[in-house]
Amino acid sequence: MESNQAIDVFAALSQATRLDAFRLVMAHEPQGLPAGEIARHLDVPQNTMSTHLAILTRAGLIEAERQGRSIVYRAVIERVREITNFLVQDCCGGRPELCDPLIADITPCCSPKEAHHA
Repeated sequence: MESNQAIDVFAALSQATRLDAFRLVMAHEPQGLPAGEIARHLDVPQNTMSTHLAILTRAGLIEAERQGRSIVYRAVIERVREITNFLVQDCCGGRPELCDPLIADITPCCSPKEAHHA
């Protein structure tokens, strides 16, 4: 990822509603979330939310897919990986053991959930 692309991502996330919307969409992976649901959940008018979602889309953080009459937004996980790698690519001065706590913090949220048997 180039610095200008990273700046676009950070700029998109630097506004509270957009950050909340992105986190909400991430929480609903892989099925995504319709635009109206995002607006309702965050208590934001739909036209305002459309503007925020367009900014997140231009930054490559989310993507839209029409499903019938709805537009469903999904996170672009590859972009999340790219920005994470950008942030830590020069991390730790060649001492990967210093990054172990970071990796440990990320791993639990991304581990497969155990199947619950009824």
